[in-house]
Amino acid sequence: MAEDLLSLMSLEEELTCSICLCPFDCPVTIPCGHNFCQDCLLETWKDNYSCPQCRTHFTTKPELKKNTVLSTVVETFKVRSNQDDPPNMMDPSNWDAVKKESKEVEILCDTCMEAKAFKTCLTCMASFCVEHVRPHQENPVFGAHQLNEPLGDLRERICTDHHKLMEFYCVQHGRCICAFCLQQVHKGCPFSTPDEQRALKESDLRGKLTLLDGKIDKNQTVITQMKEQQSKLKDMSANRKRDLANEYRVIRELLDRDERKALNVVDSEQESGHTKLQDLMKKFNQNIEQMTTVKDRVNDMLSQTQSLAFLQASVDLPTVVNFEPYTPKITLDSSKTMAAWNAFSAVLREHLTHILQQPVESRLQILKPAERFISHPQTTNLNDMGRSGPTREPRSHSPGGPLKNRPRKKPPQDNRDQDRSNKKPDQKERNEQKAGKCPRKPPQSNFGSNTPSENVRGEQDTRHKSRENPSNFGSNTPSENVRGEQDTRHKCRENPGPSSVPPNITSTAKRNDLLQYGTVLTLDPKTAHKRISLTDNLTTACVLNEPAPYPDGPARFSVCSQVLTSKGFSRGRHYWEVKMSSNNFTGIGLAYNSIDRKGPSSRLGRNAQSWCVEWFNVKLSAWHASSETVLQNPNPSRVGVLLDCEEGTATFYNVQDRAYPFHTFVFSFAEAVYPAFWLFSSGSSISLCKLQS
Repeated sequence: MAEDLLSLMSLEEELTCSICLCPFDCPVTIPCGHNFCQDCLLETWKDNYSCPQCRTHFTTKPELKKNTVLSTVVETFKVRSNQDDPPNMMDPSNWDAVKKESKEVEILCDTCMEAKAFKTCLTCMASFCVEHVRPHQENPVFGAHQLNEPLGDLRERICTDHHKLMEFYCVQHGRCICAFCLQQVHKGCPFSTPDEQRALKESDLRGKLTLLDGKIDKNQTVITQMKEQQSKLKDMSANRKRDLANEYRVIRELLDRDERKALNVVDSEQESGHTKLQDLMKKFNQNIEQMTTVKDRVNDMLSQTQSLAFLQASVDLPTVVNFEPYTPKITLDSSKTMAAWNAFSAVLREHLTHILQQPVESRLQILKPAERFISHPQTTNLNDMGRSGPTREPRSHSPGGPLKNRPRKKPPQDNRDQDRSNKKPDQKERNEQKAGKCPRKPPQSNFGSNTPSENVRGEQDTRHKSRENPSNFGSNTPSENVRGEQDTRHKCRENPGPSSVPPNITSTAKRNDLLQYGTVLTLDPKTAHKRISLTDNLTTACVLNEPAPYPDGPARFSVCSQVLTSKGFSRGRHYWEVKMSSNNFTGIGLAYNSIDRKGPSSRLGRNAQSWCVEWFNVKLSAWHASSETVLQNPNPSRVGVLLDCEEGTATFYNVQDRAYPFHTFVFSFAEAVYPAFWLFSSGSSISLCKLQS
């Protein structure tokens, strides 16, 4: 019987549906020869008709007929399995039944059948009361017999095939066997004693307990941190609301409605942040409940005294054990609308009549560069902003619009510049030009209550902003304003010599004019995501179906399938070209080396440390700091990028017979920038081109 059962159990895989992974229920056969449950197959055939196993496609729905022979074999397999298999100890109902039975059934002496059993002899396979167990304790003839606590499962310890005590445990088949089984059916199988196997299983379960305890502690720590962040978020919201109310109190007669809108924006941001944290806390609490449930099961198994039941039971860790809890960074300043309200309230007195006709997102864009204000980027408490007064906004870091709508204006020249063009510069001026210094001017009075040092920076900012595109102003986010003082220092770097770049980078350019700035680039394998394969001497990147065995490192992207080049730039002009296999789910851009590599915000353009143009299906967009600008898609197969570190621009060209620009980013460098690429769709690839005239 046992051999027949083993023969039948070997066919279990053939009698299992590959869709539901259960024994066949009303099996049917399709033309390619594969068998499935009828209901499972019809569930997968809602959109098209193809084999779920070999992917063979059928133009019409095949006629399904029940496989009667296979159905009979499955029924026989189910009947024999139910008769010979022990109960599933993972089922909690079975655990309760075993416990109830052990409490209610009283083990009697096998000799007198009246008194309660005191000991069970595993050699005699019988239980004895206090009186009848005395021969085993006093007579040396029974000295080799093994006495144990009263056991009610003696029949389960006897091999059903050989009627011998099951003294061994087959490691390969995971069951207890007797000496005859070890010599016949399980000959050659690795084996051990039940006690040894129990010790191994206890060690494994204790390891699981340790892992569960650590994960639970981490989840509880993260929840505590998020509760503290909720409190801080509430305090920040109260401070922001109070400052906005003070601004609006001066112009109350005209701005009652706008004041309510501004306060509602703060409440909305607080509620949004609170909701996000609450959802995460709920998820982590659910994870704790799941892991606590498994922990209780493990403890119940460890308290199990019956070895056979203990060995037959198993515990699988929940999938949430693999999830690492994290504390998200949520602030009020992450909203562009909130930043617009704060900056708008400072300039409203002077521009009230005209500004109120515009939506809040575009109000700052209509201001002149010299008249723009924004709150200090490093002010965490908004009361400090009110005491220090408004400061001038630094150069814009946000993506610009399409080039045809953003003409670059020539910088104004004062009389001193005209005089300088008519006469030869003296030696001192030539030395300053070589050193890249800005000509010094006496500081002028600034707006508000700025300190003298702020006034000097404001004057420098004003001189350098004359070279920028005015339409870029008004799109800064608070995170970008943190680098305002750094931007001011970088804006003082001028081009130390006559420029040979085309006078207007927003117009069509000859490709040869750009190739004079050509540079050789290679992709950095230390930064490549594990789904990206690098070939052709590190000049081609494509998406893999399976992760590559790259070693883990701090520089490697772990969430987004991206890669940086080995070389970065902080000075001069540089040009490179990229060939794309398809304009779908591909991004080309720039990034600081300090860009996040692990978090969900590490995607190009979704943070303040990167800029990119991205093809998503048929849509082309420019991204920076999670701000999107939809562009007209020229569907290029080759894209050129001109990076001008001195001017603070990065222009993207559709390269054909000539170079046709389709977008320009205007920003100042806080550190060296690296060419960066994002690939998502399987089969997409990019290649760094060899530049030839």
